[in-house]
Amino acid sequence: MPETQSGRSPAPKIFVIANQKGGVGKTTTSVNLAAALAQHGQRTLLVDLDPQGNATMGSGIDKRALERSVYHVLIGLADVVDATQRSESGGYDVLPANRDLAGAELDLVDFEERESRLKDALLPVLDRYEFVLIDCPPSLSLLTLNGFCAAHGVVIPMQCEYFALEGLSDLVNTIKKVHANFNRDLQLIGLLRVMFDPRVTLAQQVSAQLEQHFGDKVFRAIIPRNVRLAEAPSYGLPGIVFDPQSKGARAYLQFGAELVERVAGWSAGRAPVAPPQGTPSATATPAESSTRAAAPTQPAAPTAPVAPTPAAASTPPIAPAAPDWSAPAVPDSPETSR
Repeated sequence: MPETQSGRSPAPKIFVIANQKGGVGKTTTSVNLAAALAQHGQRTLLVDLDPQGNATMGSGIDKRALERSVYHVLIGLADVVDATQRSESGGYDVLPANRDLAGAELDLVDFEERESRLKDALLPVLDRYEFVLIDCPPSLSLLTLNGFCAAHGVVIPMQCEYFALEGLSDLVNTIKKVHANFNRDLQLIGLLRVMFDPRVTLAQQVSAQLEQHFGDKVFRAIIPRNVRLAEAPSYGLPGIVFDPQSKGARAYLQFGAELVERVAGWSAGRAPVAPPQGTPSATATPAESSTRAAAPTQPAAPTAPVAPTPAAASTPPIAPAAPDWSAPAVPDSPETSR
């Protein structure tokens, strides 16, 4: 880990992978992003905050054989060092979870500052990592709140579909409330388009509207719908390890490189900027969308991080203490064509 001028290692970036809508690829993104960061030479810890334990199993760790898990860490029966296990296939560390975590919310009721239990538990090990990723359950529960309170930013994986826009509106409002009441460091890092099918016109429309409204908050990397990513968890492997040449694996490697690039930009003094004000018009017709933006292309093979474009570099930074995120408008009746 590179050191600062004072001789101390820089603090890691803690990102929570969250979306209140289920089935949008949060766990797939968490596991493959952790493996991608590891392949890019970043020491990474993946925290599984979902009682289903899918991120644990997808990392090659048997959740049924756990003696200690994130549940024991949250209620004070173990520390992070004792509970952490190594994903040998992915090359990163995992703070695993299993069904015991489902009872954590009841057990945490009697604790003071229960929303900060994860944040406090992670403090002693932060100097070991450059990235900490937190995989959250698909709900706004006390577990998700612990993830938000511990994180510096939120990465939102989303499908380019109508219901995804509806869930995005709710999630952005939730982030604003957590920022105002619990964690002033929390930022919206970016939106990751996942399970993308360029043959679907609606997907092209929604993608164009996200780019128009959120600007550089939308990651350049696009994760295509890919069967190899879906097959990988049954082998206990991240997708980029299971089939490194698949389109999905190459896309997640590109995403990892882009995230490292963004973090390097912040370290150089370019603070993350808030999305532009206004709301996207999600009711545009296919004709309007096709003239406004071309269909996104499939992600290419990963390359070395690219320097920021002149337009992005010239954008004046906005202080992270007072973000102004506008939730996208939700259409009443979207038009879908294929």
